[in-house]
Amino acid sequence: MSNILIIKHGSLGDLIQANGAIKDIKEYYQNRKVFLLTSVPYSIFMSECPYLDGVIIDKRLPRWNLFYLHNLKKTLGKYNFTKIFDLQNSNRTKFYRKFILNKCEWSSTETILEKGQKKSDFDKEPVLDRMEIQLKKSNIPTQYIKKIDLSWAIEDLSRFIKQYTNSEYILIFPFCSKKHQNKKWPFYKDLVSLIKQEYKNNYSVLVAPGPNEIKDADQLKAKIVLNDGEPINIKMLISLISNAKFIIANDTGPAHIASHLNKKGLVLFGSHTSAKKVSIENLDFKSISVKNLKDLDAEIVLKKIKINLN
Repeated sequence: MSNILIIKHGSLGDLIQANGAIKDIKEYYQNRKVFLLTSVPYSIFMSECPYLDGVIIDKRLPRWNLFYLHNLKKTLGKYNFTKIFDLQNSNRTKFYRKFILNKCEWSSTETILEKGQKKSDFDKEPVLDRMEIQLKKSNIPTQYIKKIDLSWAIEDLSRFIKQYTNSEYILIFPFCSKKHQNKKWPFYKDLVSLIKQEYKNNYSVLVAPGPNEIKDADQLKAKIVLNDGEPINIKMLISLISNAKFIIANDTGPAHIASHLNKKGLVLFGSHTSAKKVSIENLDFKSISVKNLKDLDAEIVLKKIKINLN
């Protein structure tokens, strides 16, 4: 029997957003096995996704590494894939289409563009709209693509959370990848102080740093959530967010998780993109957009918190 391959290397927020599309693809191909090709940091997490029959790791080594590409092609060839859904739509996956999986039917941004339509114009559309168009071009009903269900990833963390607080908590995500420092709002420390002044002991303020962020988190005067001294894994992160009273985040993976869990919160945007384009805003999860995040005062963010928290 032939199988289906979905390609989504990352990032975390992108994989969270792809969950609805993955579910729609599996619903359509119920009698065939559906696999995901992804990168190392997300392989364990996605291996537990109930809409997948397996996960294949792509180390994404340089494309001049012919030995690696040969082995990757050999590995993928064992699965008898006949249909590829490229949800990454990157230069790497374009290369894979031409040289690694060139005998398969392929669904990607480039294969679905209308005559005369440019990829650069299509990419300006909201990300979930783009995925929906891509799946519909393959005649796949899109029942779940904008109704992302992360319930499969939520664990009972009640005992774990009690290590840090017995009260309701506000969760902050003040960091971002080193590649995207323009997404980082610099005044979280000030915001933590303002929240504590405003709400006294009604709410604890927690922060869940990732790798290489623990030292910086220590400067924020928030309670640092770790698991045996290490950053919590993705399922614990999702569960921690699901129990939070309110979330404040930069435009990163945790913000997308909060949005699709329909949590109350705020995501902060500079000029790098917009809430509409990344499909993140809803009735409970709001955005603040400014030209330069350095010009966004902590007092303004606190006012928005007070409006949306109650």
